[in-house]
Amino acid sequence: MTINVSRRGFLKASAAGTTALLVGINAKGVLAAGSTAAAATDLNPFVKIDADGTVTVIIKHFEMGQGTTTGLTTLVAEELDADWDAVRTDFAPADVDRYKNLFFGAQGTGGSTSIANSFMQYREAGAAARDLLVRAAADSWGVDTATITVESGVIKSGSKSGHFGEFVAAASTMEAIEKPAVKTPDQFKLIGSDKLHRKDNTGKTNGTAMFAMDVNLPGMIYAAIMRSPKFGGTVVSFDDSAAKDVGGFIAAQVLPNKAGVVAFGKNTWAAFQARDALSVEWDFSAAETRSTDAMVADHLALLDAPQFDANHEVPLASVAPILADAAKTINAQFTFPFLAHAPLEPENCTIEPVGDGVRVHDGCQFPTLTRPMVAATLGLDPAKVEIRTLYAGGSFGRRANAASDYNVEAAMAFAVSGRKVPVKLVWSREDDIKGGYYRPMSAHRAKIGLDADGKIVGWDHRLATKSIAKGGPFDGMVQNGIDPTSVEGVAESLYTLPNMGIGLSDFTTAVPINWWRSVGHTHTGFVMESLMDMVATETGQDPIEMRLAMLDPAGANQARMIEAIKLVREISGWEKGDKRGFAAHFSFSTCVAVVADVTVEDTSVHVNKLFMAVECGVAVNPDVIRAQMEGGAGYALSAIFRNEVTLTDGEVDQYNFPDYELLRNPEMPEIEVAIVSSNNAPTGVGEPGVPPTGPAVANAIFAKTGKRIMDLPMTKAGFDFV
Repeated sequence: MTINVSRRGFLKASAAGTTALLVGINAKGVLAAGSTAAAATDLNPFVKIDADGTVTVIIKHFEMGQGTTTGLTTLVAEELDADWDAVRTDFAPADVDRYKNLFFGAQGTGGSTSIANSFMQYREAGAAARDLLVRAAADSWGVDTATITVESGVIKSGSKSGHFGEFVAAASTMEAIEKPAVKTPDQFKLIGSDKLHRKDNTGKTNGTAMFAMDVNLPGMIYAAIMRSPKFGGTVVSFDDSAAKDVGGFIAAQVLPNKAGVVAFGKNTWAAFQARDALSVEWDFSAAETRSTDAMVADHLALLDAPQFDANHEVPLASVAPILADAAKTINAQFTFPFLAHAPLEPENCTIEPVGDGVRVHDGCQFPTLTRPMVAATLGLDPAKVEIRTLYAGGSFGRRANAASDYNVEAAMAFAVSGRKVPVKLVWSREDDIKGGYYRPMSAHRAKIGLDADGKIVGWDHRLATKSIAKGGPFDGMVQNGIDPTSVEGVAESLYTLPNMGIGLSDFTTAVPINWWRSVGHTHTGFVMESLMDMVATETGQDPIEMRLAMLDPAGANQARMIEAIKLVREISGWEKGDKRGFAAHFSFSTCVAVVADVTVEDTSVHVNKLFMAVECGVAVNPDVIRAQMEGGAGYALSAIFRNEVTLTDGEVDQYNFPDYELLRNPEMPEIEVAIVSSNNAPTGVGEPGVPPTGPAVANAIFAKTGKRIMDLPMTKAGFDFV
């Protein structure tokens, strides 16, 4: 992959040498075409076709392993009828107006939206490029466009043929169709194909793929930061006497925000060793000093008197008398720990001086956040901040926090270094586990009322968690005091649940929190599907049949969930009375249903097999979808069985993978994924596999042992994962 540096640089490169055809969005927000930099000054292309026939797809969503380079390229190549093996990819420059996420209104990747928001946009760009080439060929050959066919990058009419590149010069002078016709599903050759190799496979296999960690610029120095051991602490003073004995040490400086001390070295090792040799005095007057037990207790106390009603149609107070008259009630309380994102490539960022601005080298997940934050830190106009996006080795939400923390830290390090040479900030694994951002701790308490026939008559559901959206650039998400990410998965449950009141309380702490793969659904999905299993057990119903009866087939998403549940029941061979676990959850507009087979011997649990069915609309890349379901399940299993971030007097106890242990290969179960055939618009797949996996396994453990798991990780219930 050739990674562009800036919009201006991209256009210059596109126009260098022979003529290239550019098709993309112009300043008016409509599809347009151009060739030279002069003709394309208001054009940011999605497709570039060179005179040698090479097609380059410009990727507006970064690649962290989730498959965007493959998915977006598939959309263009399908409509263009390009040769898959001849199509290349480039990451788009920072330009929120033309490369924005259509769902966010900002340039960024997240919420499992990459394919969903780009589906028609990239297909139309490919179709427009194909139309231009066909018209150019028709003019050149003096034939009717209706006689022309296109296949694998070759244009034909009768005995005449030519590759794309032969017609780009003429095509680039034509006006693009703003709304070209796109293929119908029956015409798809690439969309839905299991035979496409991923576009990032080769580079990641042979080592040529450039990750942010691979950046090495002439004259570059390295930076590592000593951060406060307690969140919210600030620097009073520091002593670098011992650091001066470290070979390769350059200097140490207090960060402008006093959140830490940065040590500069000639290489990463020198920076880390010098950082660790610093002696720092901290002010903890505004820091978090509680331990985990106290924080859990404070969460539970908030459940007694919720601050907000999250279901305005059914006030929480109105549910109490209904429950008082119920024939039977089910009571349950759940707690969930802080969790680290733990991407395999820890955070890192390089900033270099370029003219009167800077260039940021980063696996950049959210340019719309990073660009202005870096600019403000350095006192620059955002236009003076270029972003060179490279591959990222995972994120799971970590790289898209509202503060752009590691980018801003790199900018501060660059500022105090003197701004003369490139500065590369590198986090260690310990930095990330002990001082990064976390999935928020949360607690739930539910009381469900049943009538004499076992039907639900009322549901009191209370949650306490720290808000992700409040107090930052995502504050606009908050409505009536309610952060939707705190209650998602409960507030919009697909099940018919009469008289459901939802109470929410915001927990306050200096511990930084952020979206974690599937965000609020990570805990709400576990709670809701555990509670549904409890209702099924209490009323003697088959867990699958009960859920199907509670889904209204007249609802579009409910109908999709019914399809997913029926499919997983079929592929798993589910029978009533099986000692297996089942869960289904709707998140990121996608339906996922899971059946779990487990073996329990004393306190040892092994997950033998997971059956997963997913309804995600059009399956653009089935192999990528299966990989995302499998990866989401593995991520969930690590979290539910053994992962937690705990604090002692405000300091994180865990430090690295030995005590924040990820799933090991022998522990990974066999997973069978089935995709519901659908022509609906595509929905997300990066996150929806996580929420139902945990409760499916927990419900299976209950089926085997009669022990209900309500506090995670499962080690708290005495279970070991083997």
